[in-house]
Amino acid sequence: MDSPQFPETTVDEIADGIYRISTPVPPEMMPGGFSFNQYLVVDEKPLLYHTGPRKIFSQVRNAIGRVMPVSKLAYIGFSHVEADECGTLNDFLELAPDAVPLCGQVAKMVSVDDIALRPARAMADGEVLDLGRHRIRWFATPHLPHGWECSMAFEETTRTLLCGDLFTQPGHANPPLTEGDILESSEVFRLQMDYYAHSPDTAHHLKRLAEVQPETLACMHGSAWRGDGAKLLGRLSERLTAR
Repeated sequence: MDSPQFPETTVDEIADGIYRISTPVPPEMMPGGFSFNQYLVVDEKPLLYHTGPRKIFSQVRNAIGRVMPVSKLAYIGFSHVEADECGTLNDFLELAPDAVPLCGQVAKMVSVDDIALRPARAMADGEVLDLGRHRIRWFATPHLPHGWECSMAFEETTRTLLCGDLFTQPGHANPPLTEGDILESSEVFRLQMDYYAHSPDTAHHLKRLAEVQPETLACMHGSAWRGDGAKLLGRLSERLTAR
């Protein structure tokens, strides 16, 4: 019997020059449904943030091609080392001969330079990368939500926080961008899966992210979100530190 097929991958611009590439996983493939999102920053030096797992590589590649040539990618970035973050890193490096992996210093040291076809560019905490019209500020966020090497990226021009697994929402039919509540559904999912590291530095890292006052949260699973990002990050911090 044929294995079920993933539905069509969609592409939506969630901020100026930033595209959400999303592949739904229907309930027959995963109970309750799910989604895998990548974010494409189109600029003089284009950045793909998250690659997606291998099973959806062709769909993600084709979706990028609807916006720009995959071969023109300059950076392939990700928060931490997991299949949905960087499972097809080398596939994209083969298609984009000038692209380099973009990650935090710990990720480069412990994993990426061993698994990637080309050495990574390691971003220091607070370092800014100029893509052209967009500027990426890097945040080292070890163990937030999980992984010693975890980092997050903030696009300063559009005030978009590429927040990885924060605010992961279940379901496969989430709108590309919402201004509605995403905390409650993401908290239900977090409490079911318990995928946070519960580090003593969690509140500190969330405070630092809130201080840049993001206006769009580019979530890796579920809808991207628009609104008062500092307030929402503060509410998440309260939930995580409640006893």
